[in-house]
Order: sequence, then structure tokens, then C-alpha cells
Amino acid sequence: MSADSITAVCAVVIAVASLIVTVYQTHAMRRHNRHSVRPVLQLRHSWYEGRTAGIRLVNSGLGPAVVVDSTLTVDGTVIGAWDKPNADRVREHLSVRPHAVTFDHGQVIATDSDQYLLSVAGFDRNEHAEVEDLITRRLTLTIRYESLYGGENYTTVLRSPR
Repeated sequence: MSADSITAVCAVVIAVASLIVTVYQTHAMRRHNRHSVRPVLQLRHSWYEGRTAGIRLVNSGLGPAVVVDSTLTVDGTVIGAWDKPNADRVREHLSVRPHAVTFDHGQVIATDSDQYLLSVAGFDRNEHAEVEDLITRRLTLTIRYESLYGGENYTTVLRSPR
């Protein structure tokens, strides 16, 4: 084998190796970019005397969340999506009507968003016991969401301990 042939083979090997490294780095960079804007929705409930209390939705991730769908269940019965008509159905039989914030399919939850979905102002354990029981023992809320890239199928759940 001549020196020219060896040089040509080495050049091809180096070019192929460079292509493989470039493809891997591009893939790793895309994966990193997706993770760097990943939303992390959390559903919590809080009960502090004299303050706003109820179900909180917090986006503690680095990017906005796009709501894909939601499911509201009360006492094991699926009510439907977390929208105004279903929130009204859940609230209509309570002696104290809590405030509700609902959302639609495709709605974007901003980064650092922190809002109450179902709440009472000036929480009083005696006056709002029925609302607290509903949220902590009877209600389950599931939200499926994605980042702006789409396709991840993330889920957050506020589940009653039943």
C-alpha cells in the first residue's frame, strides 16, 4: 500500500469520526435545550388560618407548560375536565362557594406561575371545613401537559388519600 493510499484511508476515517461526533453533539444539544425549558407543574393544597387557602398550581420549572388535558374526579366519579362548568358542578352544593380559576386545552401556564385553582379567602377552619374536606379527602385533579416542544406527556396529580 502506498503512502497516498494510507493518507486517503486515514482522511476518510477522520472524516467519518468527525461526522459521528457532530451528530452526537447535535443530539446532546437538542436534548439539553429541551431539558432547559422543561416545565414542572405541581398541585398543592395549603390551609393557613386567615390566608387564602385551597388548591395551588405552581410551575416551578424553567419553561412554560402547555395544558393538554385535565381530569376532575370527586368521590371516585369522573366529573370531566377542569373547566368552568365542571368547577361550578363541584362548587354548587357547598355552603361556602370557593373561587375557581379554570383553564382550557392548549392554555399556557407561564414559568413561575403560582395561582389558586380552587380557593377561599381568609381561611377559617370551622367556616370552610366543607371546602377543606372536599379538597383534601374527596377530590382528585390530574393535569397532563407538555413543554413548548411538545410530545413529552408530563402529568401532575392532586390526589385525595382515599
